[in-house]
Amino acid sequence: MLRSRIRLAAAVAAVALVLAGCGGDDEPSGGSSAAPGELKVFAAASLTAAFTELGQRFTAANGGTKVTFNFAGSQALATQIQQAAPADVFASADTANMGKVKDLVGTPQPFASNLLAIVVEKGNPKGVRTLGDLAWSDLKVVLAAEEVPAGKYANQVLDQAGVRVQPVSQEDNVKAVVTKVSLGEADAGLVYVTDVAAGGDKVEGVDIPEDQNVLATYPIATVKASQAPDQAQAFMDLVLSDEGQQVLERHGFLPPPTT
Repeated sequence: MLRSRIRLAAAVAAVALVLAGCGGDDEPSGGSSAAPGELKVFAAASLTAAFTELGQRFTAANGGTKVTFNFAGSQALATQIQQAAPADVFASADTANMGKVKDLVGTPQPFASNLLAIVVEKGNPKGVRTLGDLAWSDLKVVLAAEEVPAGKYANQVLDQAGVRVQPVSQEDNVKAVVTKVSLGEADAGLVYVTDVAAGGDKVEGVDIPEDQNVLATYPIATVKASQAPDQAQAFMDLVLSDEGQQVLERHGFLPPPTT
């Protein structure tokens, strides 16, 4: 009887070892600082709608791998990566903030571009038609802060047009500018064309002529500290693929610059 119990215990232990070994095969290659099966993507706030859709597509095509997004101003995301925040992919709304982390990321690739537009309340109750109108003394204008890519581009556009604006507030990201206008806390703002489209039925856009506009270039790169480099590269590949480009185009983004 004792021998039988010993043999049974040995058999159970052997089965447990086999099962433990099989479980190890399911670990992502290289492991991850994130939870297994999770990818952390840091992306400019203006990419929220497009990247959310791309994340859903990535999850469906990659065994249920969860994509967790951190959407914010590119300057804030670059700072977080410099401070070793766990990130696998970084998509910036400008090349300058990607440059700030050049030693911490792989080779950046441009994947989209964008233009600015004037965002106003639905129906354009103040009758804003041109950049020059933003200088009206009774018009409440909100901009992204100067260190935010959208704020930097807005200042370039205004400077080129010779328009001086005293904003009632300067926001940490471009989405906050749209929100202020949609809530009636401001009459107008300068945002990306894509943010006007994503703003819903509470806002509308006033086009800025091409010769008065600036082209924003969006680069993407994998983060060197990522413990899930294969998945990070796969997400970047999706963004750069024909499928990814079609999703971005549908959300109003332009193709990346050819040079």
